[in-house]
Amino acid sequence: MILPIVAYGDVVLRKQAKEIDKNYHNLNALIDNMYETMYAAYGVGLAAPQIGLPIRLFVIDTEPFSEDDTLTEDEQKSVKSFKQTFINAKILVEEGDEWAFSEGCLSIPDIREDVFRQPKIKIQFQDENFKTHTKEYDGLIARVIQHEYDHIEGVLFTDKLSSFKKRIIKGKLANISKGKIKIDYKMRFPAMSKKR
Repeated sequence: MILPIVAYGDVVLRKQAKEIDKNYHNLNALIDNMYETMYAAYGVGLAAPQIGLPIRLFVIDTEPFSEDDTLTEDEQKSVKSFKQTFINAKILVEEGDEWAFSEGCLSIPDIREDVFRQPKIKIQFQDENFKTHTKEYDGLIARVIQHEYDHIEGVLFTDKLSSFKKRIIKGKLANISKGKIKIDYKMRFPAMSKKR
């Protein structure tokens, strides 16, 4: 089932998400719905707060990046085959020289800006079967994980921009929160939530 994606301005996007256990209600269906929602919006990652749930869960499938001809052949291969569910994730290490990449977000449509992040991470998480993993990632995969991880910490990519860039996009962000934007996927806007 395709779920509406929560738009910028909703308080759920600013909450630090809570851990869950294997008894979380309908978890497998929720994970399936999150992948379906992400694919319907042409995303490469989706965190539970983006569908209104303040829990430590996000899904990633970087396959769309495999079409990016600016990537090396090895990078294209690694992103083509990367699909992972992350539950109760904790980034243990971020290292290396920061690099810029133009990021966007399904909760903040039509805004893309260069964000600086470190290229290597070490992360501990549980998969959909609650098996614990500790893994290292780098490059684009690390970046997508960092972006989605920020969501479960209540952080948005726009928080990482300079004050100058934030002033430039302030009006666009206000319009997104009011639903004054054209999008081709289901969204829930803060203004709509308040009317209930």
